[in-house]
Amino acid sequence: MKLKTLSASILAAGLIASSAASAGDITVVSWGGAYTKSQVEAYHKPWVAKTGNTIKSEDYNGGIAEIKAQVEAGNVSWDIVDVELSDAIRACDEGLLETIDPADLPAGADGTAAKDDFLEGTLYECAVANIVWSTIFAYDKSKIKDGPTKMADFFDMEKFPGKRGLRKSPKVNLEFALMADGVAAKDVYEVLATPEGVDRAFKKLDTIKGDVVWWEAGAQPPQLLADGEVALTTAYNGRIFNAVAGEKKPFEIVWDGQVWDLDLWVIPKGSKNKDLAMDFLKFSTATEQLAAQASWISYGPARKSSSSLVGTYATDASIDMGPQMPTNPANLTNAVQNNFEFWADNADQLTERFNAWLAKG
Repeated sequence: MKLKTLSASILAAGLIASSAASAGDITVVSWGGAYTKSQVEAYHKPWVAKTGNTIKSEDYNGGIAEIKAQVEAGNVSWDIVDVELSDAIRACDEGLLETIDPADLPAGADGTAAKDDFLEGTLYECAVANIVWSTIFAYDKSKIKDGPTKMADFFDMEKFPGKRGLRKSPKVNLEFALMADGVAAKDVYEVLATPEGVDRAFKKLDTIKGDVVWWEAGAQPPQLLADGEVALTTAYNGRIFNAVAGEKKPFEIVWDGQVWDLDLWVIPKGSKNKDLAMDFLKFSTATEQLAAQASWISYGPARKSSSSLVGTYATDASIDMGPQMPTNPANLTNAVQNNFEFWADNADQLTERFNAWLAKG
């Protein structure tokens, strides 16, 4: 009897081990909070249900230091990581990431090849974008009835009097200033690459400098609007959306002149679960999954074919998420993608000039 029981136990253990061996697990690393929650709901849960694999979710604070340390030590514990564009490019250049062939990515739901379905500037040698976020400007429509509609209005102190909220940085502010001064979005960095263009941007900022309230943290702009400390403020689009959807604030986003940016998936070189990580990457950047994530947070899908599938807010069906997206066609009519190469080359000198400009009072 004891022998039979022991044999049965060994058999059961063998079956469990066999089952465990047939499944796999990966570690997915992202930024935490509402953003990771949106990925868990749209990517993790359905992939686990479909494949039988498991996911260990970890949070980090960005940068490539941890990826570099793991790769150089030959002990890679992270399988796929959500990174900013500048980090994706730098890590790829340093040989820290696996390369990704766009031809391996799934076609769009409408049959469009991935290379044509992803927005321009979202596919890279070692990275695939999942979301687009942006810096916009916003106002309280309960206080301004006939509100601003274009970037030039942000700088129009006569038509829209009151304080302005700006991030304490030259990034985005210089782009906004040039667009407000009549430069088309597509020409912003060409103009900004010249000394005359930089002078022009600062001259435009001069026109509102005395009325600016400077912010540094993303939580500040909605609070500045709520407290009535500013009439108009630049902000991250997701922060304004959360204030509207979660706190019922009467805020309105002006999309004209938005400066948009990306988050992307990368696979650290030497991942012990490279094939599984790639399967997860392909699954999570498919048309349907990107659209599903957009029901949880107001960051736009990186695929064109996802736009028509974006529905309502996951926790409030009365909110249509489509118009909230930086990637909504109506919001992209005069938009510019943040040029990380320009800022990599010019950030130090422009920050120095910006700080000197601030110090002038």
